Amino acid sequence: MSGAKKPVVLDHPLVRHHLARLRDESTPCAEFRGAMRALSMLLAYEALRDLPARRVTVRTPLEPAAAARVRGRIGLVPILRAGLGMVDPILGLLPEAEVWHLGFYRDETTLQPVAYYNKFPARRPVDVALVLDPMLATGGSAIAALQAVHDWGVKRIKLLGVIAAPEGLRAVHKAFPNVEVLVCALDRKLNRHGYILPGLGDAGDRQFGTLAP
Repeated sequence: MSGAKKPVVLDHPLVRHHLARLRDESTPCAEFRGAMRALSMLLAYEALRDLPARRVTVRTPLEPAAAARVRGRIGLVPILRAGLGMVDPILGLLPEAEVWHLGFYRDETTLQPVAYYNKFPARRPVDVALVLDPMLATGGSAIAALQAVHDWGVKRIKLLGVIAAPEGLRAVHKAFPNVEVLVCALDRKLNRHGYILPGLGDAGDRQFGTLAP
């Protein structure tokens, strides 16, 4: 990863607490979604630290006060479907953000992403895009999403995930060395099926209650 931006791995007691809830196989679906919401907010808080702002003056009930408002258009780009669980908590922090979806599924034979949904408009792209996917495993879907956002013309792109594997992180940094990656944990490795170890299982199934009975 020489020359690439180093990943930001959040180190905070709240991150570790909610991550433990996600990893625990006994955590029910509703609690899993709650932990995902909490971690998404913490990731966004860190990722949006360097947003540009414009100075404004507001009037309090007592007198005028100097203040600041976020400047520019911010886009959230969840990778369907697991990334959907990260959208609402970030919108809670930044309700003005736009949401643009990208859909990929993984070919279980080749482990490569196959695109099935992309509706970026032809008009002017957002100023900053946050690509959202809880799991950075092989990196295939993330790279495909980053390429789509780049092709749209976005200049500032960040990738937010909960857990990453070293293999996926290396692949993303090789393809997009200037993209900042923020995660809550960097796990040990991928298994032969392309799943993160120790990981947390399938983030989409666990969020939306679609685990096989």
